[in-house]
Amino acid sequence: MGSAMLRGWLGQSITDPAAITVVEPDEDRRNQAGSAHGVPVSPVVPAAWSGDAVVFAVKPQILDQVLPAYRSHCAASCAVSIAAGKDLRTLAHGVGDTVPIVRAMPNLPASVGQGVSVAVPNDHVDAGIRERASQLLGAVGAVHWIEDETLMDAVTALSGSGPAYVFLLTEAMAKAGERAGLPSGLSRSLARETVAGAAALMAATDDDPAQLRADVTSPGGTTEAALRVLMDDERWASRVDRAVAAAAARSRELAAVRED
Repeated sequence: MGSAMLRGWLGQSITDPAAITVVEPDEDRRNQAGSAHGVPVSPVVPAAWSGDAVVFAVKPQILDQVLPAYRSHCAASCAVSIAAGKDLRTLAHGVGDTVPIVRAMPNLPASVGQGVSVAVPNDHVDAGIRERASQLLGAVGAVHWIEDETLMDAVTALSGSGPAYVFLLTEAMAKAGERAGLPSGLSRSLARETVAGAAALMAATDDDPAQLRADVTSPGGTTEAALRVLMDDERWASRVDRAVAAAAARSRELAAVRED
């Protein structure tokens, strides 16, 4: 995800490449990052570093070990974390209680510049820092802000895990096409391209998805016949509800484990 964000910053000229410092302890990844992106890469944060934001794009399992090394740098700027499950309290414990901190949850399509991030600030984030964080996160997709951090579990369940739901739908469509007689390669292509096209259509209009569904459903036609099966007894909607609820519950469980 960190590499995806870096590509977004460079691609949109969010900042001068020379003003970005990537910290990567692993030598192979460090060499790869430097050659691929043309930015300064260091095994540790340079003592003389100065900037307007420190972005933590590391696995949550190691974040607690990483944060203390950046206390002084964050105190002079701000901290933006995309580490899943690490709340504002945990982040403040690592970098300092008075540091402006933004916790964000991007999702996988950020890797192709089509992600969506939800961000929550702590009490020390002012309008200028919020705008800078929006620029950094917006380089890889849409950005939404919330003020209630407890909503992040539901965010994780909907947009964080959501791409997998779409992939599952696409997989099921492809398999159904095969069973209907289509060659496997063609069926996979049709399923992928249909889902991608439908997503692009939603992105291109402000119409509610329910309205788009109605627009493509002719009375007595093939789509209506299919939707009658999918929407029978609202099983489709109820399963989606249960899936999102299960993901949110698991997010809360994992956060509790990490705090323990």
